[in-house]
Amino acid sequence: MKAKSSARVVTADGRRFMRISLLGSGADSTIGQADCVVVEAGLRTARDQGLPVVGHITAAGVDVAEGLAPSVAWSRIAKEMVRCSGVVPLLLVADGPVLSGPSFLLGLADVVVFTSEAYAYLSGPRMVRDFTGTSITGEELGGAGTHQRSSGLAAQVVESPEDGEEYLLEVLSYLPDSVDSLPAPILSDDPPRRLTPEAGELLPNTATGSYDVRDIISSIADDGIFTELRGQWAPNIVTGFATMGGAVIGIVANQTQSMAGSIDIAASQKGARFVGFCDGFNIPLLTMVDTSGFLPGKDLEWRGMIRHGAQLAFAYARATVPRIGLILRKSYGGAYIVMDSVNMGNDVMLAWPTAEVAVMGAKGAVEILHRRATEEEKLTLVADYESTYLTPYPAAERGSITAVVEPENTRFEVISALQMLATKKERLRPRRHDNMPL
Repeated sequence: MKAKSSARVVTADGRRFMRISLLGSGADSTIGQADCVVVEAGLRTARDQGLPVVGHITAAGVDVAEGLAPSVAWSRIAKEMVRCSGVVPLLLVADGPVLSGPSFLLGLADVVVFTSEAYAYLSGPRMVRDFTGTSITGEELGGAGTHQRSSGLAAQVVESPEDGEEYLLEVLSYLPDSVDSLPAPILSDDPPRRLTPEAGELLPNTATGSYDVRDIISSIADDGIFTELRGQWAPNIVTGFATMGGAVIGIVANQTQSMAGSIDIAASQKGARFVGFCDGFNIPLLTMVDTSGFLPGKDLEWRGMIRHGAQLAFAYARATVPRIGLILRKSYGGAYIVMDSVNMGNDVMLAWPTAEVAVMGAKGAVEILHRRATEEEKLTLVADYESTYLTPYPAAERGSITAVVEPENTRFEVISALQMLATKKERLRPRRHDNMPL
């Protein structure tokens, strides 16, 4: 059967890019060698010409009638995607089944969108039942919702392939064509000096109260527009793109509405991948901090919280793009360090007057330092600790905070920092590659 797959250079929404389609043929939607050769050539051309890739994929495995040839061919696509990684953006829409080996191609892309009808897995429900005795449906195992909430593979779920490409073109509007260029400014009539008093008003009156950090992001972003990635996976951390003063910026923020903004394995992985993505394509970073620390738990420690938590620190420490931080409220202990602290190479660290920068909260500190004190004495000691240490000023005196700013001036201060850092040039020592703690 004639291959349905294709690769061609197109222009849409003012952007020129390589559109690839890896589409299975026949009733079983499997792909053959001819399909893979076309897509491999398209990826190579995109890399050589510095063109972003926007693709569509439906591949329920390979055509077994062709023997080993299709498996060899899709592995060559995977190799070409790895060569494109960090050179040109790789954005894919999964529409329909993406199964077995070819599903790895989704894992190699920078951003993946699933249609509501798409599903992807390496081993199907029958194999799961035979090996584990667990009965599960294909939708439960690898449906769009599963990959949006549980695996983090789907950055967004849409109704149709057309909706998926529209979302990816929105993401692409924030990205450069390749590593050799900068993101194009996105013009806005939103004044850089616009005051944002509503940003501070969003903070609750109590130290344990929660709020939606996306509302704060929208209040300071140009025209209130924020494009979020992977919003339903690891919701205790928020990642996405906005513009400020017309300049593109990637945003990482603790989300107190989920697990009080504490960092677990998934949040560390989500943040680290986004930081690496932005750094790879010359996009400045704004990190908004409000977290009491890493989520405690036996299960997390056994699953590798130390190793996975180090991924976030690793991603920030190797990033060379302009890096701005903003401490909204809590910034404690190890979480303070890995959320792009000055010690990790942050360029400008701002803080609201409500910021609490310390090793831990007042109650925990008093329990350690004054464990023999009476309950009445502890109340006084907690109040003293809060007034002495849980303010941004001691950290500012030690150089850990660049400036304490009022919430209403946040937008202007961030834009000013972006403009100051626009000419930043930082190079890492030449080496074959680093060794991220995966």
